[in-house]
Amino acid sequence: MNRSKLVEKIKELLGSDCSKTCAERSLNAVLQAIAHGLKTTKSVQIIGFGTFAVSKRAARVGVNPKTKAKIQIPASKTVKFRPGTKLKGSVAK
Repeated sequence: MNRSKLVEKIKELLGSDCSKTCAERSLNAVLQAIAHGLKTTKSVQIIGFGTFAVSKRAARVGVNPKTKAKIQIPASKTVKFRPGTKLKGSVAK
């Protein structure tokens, strides 16, 4: 599902009171809130859905697939997601 289909689904779920613009603003607000939570508290937990958390990646040596030369990959941060039990159950059905 891409972003536009997700907006359409949100609009459908919210009913006739919600326009496409309203659904898109709602999605943007949720995504911004998650990003803000990750930036300030390093994790966002949505009970029944899952947990987003900032994770550190250590520096490591990689290989350029084109030249086969070894390259140094610097340390970085990434976001990991652990699904909640409700989400896992809904996907397993």
